[in-house]
Amino acid sequence: MADVTDTDVADRPRSEAESSSPRKAHWARRRILWPLRNLWRSLTSMRTALLLLFLLALAAIPGALLPQRDLNEQKTLEYIAERGKLGTLMDRLQLFDVFSSAWFTAIYVLLFVSLVGCLTPRMVEHFKSLRARPVAAPRNLSRLPRHITRTVDGTPEEIAERIDSRLRGWRSEVVAREPSKAYPDGCVEVSAEKGYLREFGNLVFHFALLALLVSIAVGKLYGYEGTRSLVADGEQGMCNTSTAVYDSFRAGNLVDGTDLSKFCFRVDDFSATFLPSGQPDMYDATISYAEGDAVRDPAAWTTTSVKVNEPLRVAGDRVYVLGNGFAPTFTVTFPNGEKRTQTTPFVPDELQTMLSSGAMRFDTPAGLYPDADERRKNQIALEGLFAPDALYHGTLLTSASPEPRDPAVAIRIFKGDTGLDTGKPQNAYSLDQDLIEQGRLQRQAQVNLAVGQSHTLADGTTVTFDGYQRWVSVQVSHDSAQIWVLVSAVVMLGGLLVSLLVRRRRIWARLVPAPAGESAGQAGGPDSAEEKRRTVVEIAGLARTDQAGWGEGFDEQAAALVADDADPSSSRRTTRRL
Repeated sequence: MADVTDTDVADRPRSEAESSSPRKAHWARRRILWPLRNLWRSLTSMRTALLLLFLLALAAIPGALLPQRDLNEQKTLEYIAERGKLGTLMDRLQLFDVFSSAWFTAIYVLLFVSLVGCLTPRMVEHFKSLRARPVAAPRNLSRLPRHITRTVDGTPEEIAERIDSRLRGWRSEVVAREPSKAYPDGCVEVSAEKGYLREFGNLVFHFALLALLVSIAVGKLYGYEGTRSLVADGEQGMCNTSTAVYDSFRAGNLVDGTDLSKFCFRVDDFSATFLPSGQPDMYDATISYAEGDAVRDPAAWTTTSVKVNEPLRVAGDRVYVLGNGFAPTFTVTFPNGEKRTQTTPFVPDELQTMLSSGAMRFDTPAGLYPDADERRKNQIALEGLFAPDALYHGTLLTSASPEPRDPAVAIRIFKGDTGLDTGKPQNAYSLDQDLIEQGRLQRQAQVNLAVGQSHTLADGTTVTFDGYQRWVSVQVSHDSAQIWVLVSAVVMLGGLLVSLLVRRRRIWARLVPAPAGESAGQAGGPDSAEEKRRTVVEIAGLARTDQAGWGEGFDEQAAALVADDADPSSSRRTTRRL
């Protein structure tokens, strides 16, 4: 039977698929894996993290200088309209929605990823360094910037024990070296290092920064802010039960408005003080509040004072006083003697004088006009100005100061269809100009009225200015992560201080027996074997960072380690022989 010989695999001709497979794998590594690896290394470097942090601060500048839509949409729209095409371009670039824009979010996420990727390996390396032995003494200690040499009494082992016992707070190690060409009699080396808290503080600072970014993001996702204007008469209040109770409401992406904090409050009184220039000095609102089921019990309500930067904290929310103004009170007496009274906030047009503008709408009493069209044609609307300290230039009304010394109003009285029956939303501070231009709402009079004065229309309808109330604009803010933001900021400061104040230092000592000719103190004759041993001590120090340095007094510090007049510690360490 003929012998059967196996064919060597290496001698087989390779197929086209087999020869192209290594080329494809190399192409994938070179074109895909390596660029991704280099991109990840660049992104997770500390240099990139610092650059992204700078970009984040730079990107927040437009949010501080330009009006933001989520804070004041009306002011933002006016700003865009005043600048035409430039305003439209700025809006397309999301400069009026900075903190929710795509580019700000991208910087935020990249900074987060960069910090995580940068700090994780540093934390691992720091953990390894905490468990590592001190670095062995360099071969030539005299080349280090801090270096001294002393000859002292005692054996190398005794001096090493003395130095080791005096290095309190240092991580030290004593090693006995075997005789070598450089040291025929052998030597003892002491290696010590301190300042590990410096890197720990640095890591704490950056992880606290990471926690701060996460806390802010969580607060934005689960937080909300709502504003509401309330008349400070002790009767008008609000309960935080729905988004519909607010004039404006801004919520995080994970807030649907169905699980708001349960509390109610009302504004009982308000006072404001002003500087001689008319600038506001202090706002003080007296607010009564209750939370949870206690809102049903009037005796459980608590009264407190809320000032600027001193919010009311209730049910995990904060209630701020943002602004204030005046709310004139008018009474309209219809021809049949029935009255309608309203107190409506007017918006300040001049902050230094609090000259304010606003509008009111009064529906006719039920039964006065049986026909719906006739009733709609006899509605009353008021629009005009309120001056807390009236000053007249002829018949033109203005205000001399924001203090309510002599309040007066200048109003235009309209009669007709005010739009109350249309169901369409209207501006609370001005009348619908389309109704006026269409003749559906016609002006009947324009008068100036002081408190208590009235004006009667041709059909017998009387409009009376009764006085005013103060109104305040309050903001309810909820941020479930605010405590974590505070804790992260405090920890950041602590970590920064530790990393700046703690110095990373290393010190080495090499102890070699002194030559026989330098031994001293022979105690007998020539036959005596007793003599006092001496040791040459070489000590060097090195700072781990150029900025830290060693400071003054190294020679004194090193000499104190080997001085024989100090009391060494009773604790002793075992010498490890290499």
